[in-house]
Amino acid sequence: MIPVDGLTNETVQEPKLFETTWRFEWQTAPLSLNYRLHRMAEANIVKELRSNMHALARRVPDLGRCEVRLTWFVKSTRRRDEENIVPVLKALCDGLIDAEVVTDDTPAYMVKHMPRIVLAAKNDVAHFEFRLKEIP
Repeated sequence: MIPVDGLTNETVQEPKLFETTWRFEWQTAPLSLNYRLHRMAEANIVKELRSNMHALARRVPDLGRCEVRLTWFVKSTRRRDEENIVPVLKALCDGLIDAEVVTDDTPAYMVKHMPRIVLAAKNDVAHFEFRLKEIP
């Protein structure tokens, strides 16, 4: 809260920035730079990811600017390249554009963090989390 002036006790509530995280129960990445899929098979997966994100984000307000982060929680310490799951991030970001959460996924509207791969908690299963956060 910010005081309106130093003489009174009036305060103005700061607007709360929107933030949410979606959890996807994928054990492995639906898309990867290492997959050698036929272009139509890959296009079908991209279409499904975009439409799923569009459906999830329909009630998200227009954010103007946002930042996104994709995290893959895995169950083993086997080596994996984080950049291989960038196609999943791209498809989910395109779904946000389809839902009109932001105008475009260029840096002027969306800050995309490099995907992360993290060891999941012992009592949790492998999954993906996609975090969306409004930025001023």
